[in-house]
Amino acid sequence: MKIAILSGKGGTGKTTVTSNFAINIKNSISLDSDVEEPNLHIFMDMKNSTSEPVYTYFPSIDKNLCTLCGKCGDFCNYSAIIPAKNKVIVFKESCHDCGGCKLVCPNGAISYDKREVGKIFKGKTKYNTDLSYGALNIGEMSGVKIINQLKRSFNSDERTTFIDSPPGTSCATVEAVEGVDYAIIVSEPTPFGVSDMKMVVEMLREMRIPFGLIINKAGLGDDEIYHYSKIEKIEILGEIPFDKKIAELYANGENFSESIPEYQNFFKNIYKNIIEGRGSL
Repeated sequence: MKIAILSGKGGTGKTTVTSNFAINIKNSISLDSDVEEPNLHIFMDMKNSTSEPVYTYFPSIDKNLCTLCGKCGDFCNYSAIIPAKNKVIVFKESCHDCGGCKLVCPNGAISYDKREVGKIFKGKTKYNTDLSYGALNIGEMSGVKIINQLKRSFNSDERTTFIDSPPGTSCATVEAVEGVDYAIIVSEPTPFGVSDMKMVVEMLREMRIPFGLIINKAGLGDDEIYHYSKIEKIEILGEIPFDKKIAELYANGENFSESIPEYQNFFKNIYKNIIEGRGSL
C-alpha cells in the first residue's frame, strides 16, 4: 500500500508524521519526495547511503538541417526553444523534456542531449527500514523527473510505502501522489493552514484519491478546521497537540513517539484504520 503524506503549505508537520509512521509500521519503506528540501533522512538517521544521478534531456539543433521554420518554437509552451533570425536558441533549464519539438520538426534537425538535474539517495535507517530521497540541484526549476524516478526505485506492492510529499499543489506534489492508494493531509488548525488545506482537498478529489486528516499542533488556532471537516465530510484520523515536549524532541531531531510511548499506538491505530478502508473522497 502506498500512502502519501501532504499539506497545503510547508511547516505543518508532514515529515514529523511520516517519520513516526515509518518507525512504528514494521517493514515499511519511506520516500522523501520533497526534493527541494529533503529532511526525512535526518530524522530517520539514514546510514551508508548510495546515490544515483537523475538526468533530463534538452534539444540540440543541427544547424545544417535547420531551416528556421519556427515550428519547434510554436509548439513549446515553456519558451525553451526559440527560433531567432540566424539560429535557434535553446534554454535548457526551461525544457520539460516532452519530446514535442523533435516530433514537429519537418527536417529532423533536433536531437537530444542530457544533463543532470539531481540525485537519488538510498540507504537503511537506524530502524532497519529502507529509505530513499531525492535532491534537486541548485538552480533547477522542476523536481518532477526526480520524484518519478524516486517512486520507481522502491515500487513494491508487498510493503507499505510512506511518501513525504512536497507542500502545496504544484506539479511536484501531483507527481508525488499520483498512483497512491491513500493520502493523509497534515494541517494546522489556523486560518492560513485551513485555507491551503482546501486546495489539497480539491486536488485529491480531482485525482480521486481517498484521504483523511491529521490535525497537528491541535489547540494552537481556532475551530475553523473542525467546521470545514464536518461540512466537507472529511475524516479526522487523529490530533497531535501543540505540545512543548513534542516541539523539543523535534528540534533535537528525534521522533516523538519513541520518547512518548502512547503515540506508538496512535500511529499504529491510524494505519490500521486506513488498511480497513476508512477515508473519504
